[in-house]
Amino acid sequence: MPGPSAFVPPLPPPPPPTSASSALGKRPATSDVILGRTQRKTADDTRKAQKKIDNAMLVPDTPPNAAHANLLATKWLNTTKLAELAETQGLVYKKGKFSAIEEEQLKNAIEHYRTKNELSYEQIHEMIFSKNDKRDQNFWSEITAAVPQRPIVAVYHHVRRTHHPLKARGKWMPSEDESLIQAVSDLGQQWEKVSQRVGRMAADCRDRYRNHLADRDKRAIGHWTKEEEEELTRIVTEMTVEQGKDMDNDVFWGVVAKRMGDRRGRQQCRIKWTDSLSKTYKSGGQKPRWSQRDAHILVHKIASLNVRDDTEIDWKVLPDESWNLWSAHILQRRWMTLKKSVRGWEDMTHQEIMDILTVKKADMPPSPHPHKRKQKRSAEVIAESEDGAAAGSE
Repeated sequence: MPGPSAFVPPLPPPPPPTSASSALGKRPATSDVILGRTQRKTADDTRKAQKKIDNAMLVPDTPPNAAHANLLATKWLNTTKLAELAETQGLVYKKGKFSAIEEEQLKNAIEHYRTKNELSYEQIHEMIFSKNDKRDQNFWSEITAAVPQRPIVAVYHHVRRTHHPLKARGKWMPSEDESLIQAVSDLGQQWEKVSQRVGRMAADCRDRYRNHLADRDKRAIGHWTKEEEEELTRIVTEMTVEQGKDMDNDVFWGVVAKRMGDRRGRQQCRIKWTDSLSKTYKSGGQKPRWSQRDAHILVHKIASLNVRDDTEIDWKVLPDESWNLWSAHILQRRWMTLKKSVRGWEDMTHQEIMDILTVKKADMPPSPHPHKRKQKRSAEVIAESEDGAAAGSE
């Protein structure tokens, strides 16, 4: 039995495995497998696909290395050091948004620590928001152990954000925007100081300013021109495709906005690319439409992951070489549409929703056939053809 300092709150039970190989954290089935197609890949293709999956920091099939687990829970390693250890020592750690299950695990771990040590909620709050040089190592290590493969520094920042008294303040008001602009003018981008002036979390101030307020006087809004779309496509492909990077996931949107002369903001550029231009570029200039076949593949890919909750899904790893038109952002939105199509989904578990959707999407839809567009005939063309027919009958 582990001692109190190694407490790990109980996990929700995983769904029953659908096959001997299904397990939490495995990569999804490929679209070729789902559609029953024969995969024609070279060994090099396979190695490239595996490298992409490895780089995504997926949870491994085997339990984490005990020494690595201890390292993640006790050492305050920055992003650069974590990446270096992943490259040199095979350290596996999780990045990105915390899942709903991880949120619950942290909540349970903090409450367990509080009751075990007979602390008040005020004392826990002081512990969470203590100065860096007064951080309680035991507290942070113990609650980090509750979310395996999350680095302690990530847990530290996440918990401080979720417990911050200024979180969830709602929509920004025009007066707050003006206050933020003035604070940045006076203080520069020192977000903690700006936060105290504005009364919003530092991260919220940073994101609001960068995504909506910076350079807004020269920023265009509304419809994108053809020239803007071509410029964005050129910039993104130069930064990614031409350097062997992923055009959907390896883009620094702040840099893209700067290269566009800040006429469009980073959020505008990101959304325009991921929702529209990316799929157009991948399909050679065509504008593909989501089909029932795509929905079938998406449902069965998610089912193959065997996750306990859809917040555990890393949407970036769902596309594969044969099914890659749709960005992670689009796939997540399409999943939400499918999920909400299930009557009573709000009161169901993820597995109950999956059981219904896999039945609804059990039969593989036929391959979509391109619709032949009716040729429009002008009055002049019709008149000419009629004249020709008349001449031929003379």
